[in-house]
Amino acid sequence: MSINEFSQAELERYNRQMIINGWGLEGQLKLKRANVMIVGAGGLGCPVALYLTAAGVNHIAIVDRESIDLSNLNRQVLHWSRDIGELKVTSIARKLRELNPHIRIEAIQKEVTEENVRELIEDFDVIVDCLDNWSTRFLLNRACVDLRKPLIHAGVQSWYGQITTIMPGKGPCLRCLWLKTPPEKEKFPILGATAGTLGLLEAVETIKILTGLGQPLVGRMLYVDLENCTIEELKIERSKDCPVCGSI
Repeated sequence: MSINEFSQAELERYNRQMIINGWGLEGQLKLKRANVMIVGAGGLGCPVALYLTAAGVNHIAIVDRESIDLSNLNRQVLHWSRDIGELKVTSIARKLRELNPHIRIEAIQKEVTEENVRELIEDFDVIVDCLDNWSTRFLLNRACVDLRKPLIHAGVQSWYGQITTIMPGKGPCLRCLWLKTPPEKEKFPILGATAGTLGLLEAVETIKILTGLGQPLVGRMLYVDLENCTIEELKIERSKDCPVCGSI
């Protein structure tokens, strides 16, 4: 561990988090050596990417295949009116590079499929689920279990959200919790601040895993009701009969 791995500008940039109890140079160095993949550049992906960039995660890859349209702008806060029609990954990467020139931002314009999912995630330390469809979530879940990659899951709708952290072999995976794939909704109601709140929680969970600080949400699910400002924690357990993680 060496302070020489940081420029003076980096030490000043990250100073306020480095003085958190237990963080220090060691915690920041862990972020400087970390690689995180964010799958989805929308309402969840924007705040996750923004705060991991600000925190100094070394390499952040954002995967999304879509372009920006006007209806995205109530919640996808790194895409602005001038960006309509542009690829989401291009828009988000440009702004993140402006925020923090000391790290690597990678824009990947791809759809996650059964054929490419393992190759996409294999070189990353943590995968963040910022998706809005269940079929791709379960592809990601299986690949993360197979490759023993931590997966941060969040889902949102209207005023409500849920978040859990999946550590293969240590807690339940998504298939333990949903044996049947929930029906997809082409268009669902969503308050922008709901996606923002859950995205920030995903960023915090990612940082905890990378630094080794705090207690990640392994074996726990948080249900957030912003309409009534309540948060409920539910203990969740692995299923021995899970077709994805039951054998590990």
